[in-house]
Amino acid sequence: MTLTFGGGPLATRPPETANYRVDGPAHRLLWQTFPRRVRALFGGETLLDSTRAKLLHESNLLPQLYVPEADLRTDLLEPSGHRTHCPFKGDARYRTVRVGERTAEDAVWSYPEPLDSARWLAGHAAVYWEAMDAWFDEDEEVFGHVRDPYHRVDVRPTARHVQVVAAGQPVADSTRAMLLSETGLPNRYYLPAADVRTDLLEPSATHSVCPYKGTADYRTLAFGDTVIKDAAWSYPEPLDDARRVAGHLCFLADGVDVLVDGEPAG
Repeated sequence: MTLTFGGGPLATRPPETANYRVDGPAHRLLWQTFPRRVRALFGGETLLDSTRAKLLHESNLLPQLYVPEADLRTDLLEPSGHRTHCPFKGDARYRTVRVGERTAEDAVWSYPEPLDSARWLAGHAAVYWEAMDAWFDEDEEVFGHVRDPYHRVDVRPTARHVQVVAAGQPVADSTRAMLLSETGLPNRYYLPAADVRTDLLEPSATHSVCPYKGTADYRTLAFGDTVIKDAAWSYPEPLDDARRVAGHLCFLADGVDVLVDGEPAG
């Protein structure tokens, strides 16, 4: 994400605050080694097991993991008639994963004859993350997508005055928030539950997965005639980089104002 989104050097539009310009195509590709063993499981079988994986960084897209064909269980793969064309990489061919009665249609793709500008893709294949039952980075199960080595999360305590207001109703007030800075995203303020009007929050069925922070649970803000769905979220069991936001809530939704020292949060 660092390299490919926002003002990153591989984004389509690099930042103006630089004393250089990239001499190359607007859509950029960067092929780099992924430094650890990675595995993908489906139907009780290990489809992919590699210590030679690569990450393809591509403008405006999340990094994509590729592995050598030799690191795939090709006996679990069936040819597919599905084809796609990428103007930057070439023509992709797909294969379906079959284990017993279970299938993952068109879950594996490769570029047998990639364009010369992406020639290193030859002999490698990629797998749709959501098509697999589980992924492992070394022996840790990971969720959402493989972690980008250029992406980081930092959490710091802050004594700045953070207030949350919705429809004129004070919702939270704290001078002991945790400030979470994440690459490519605006700062987020996580407030201790004790500083939040939790009586105004109702559980939501919404959940989201972040490979850097963990699984988030959402709350709906409801009082009087005001109902703001999924106005707040928390990480009950955050991953290591975000462990300091455990027991804290963050707010972001239309109709919710977050003020920091009296000014709207950036």
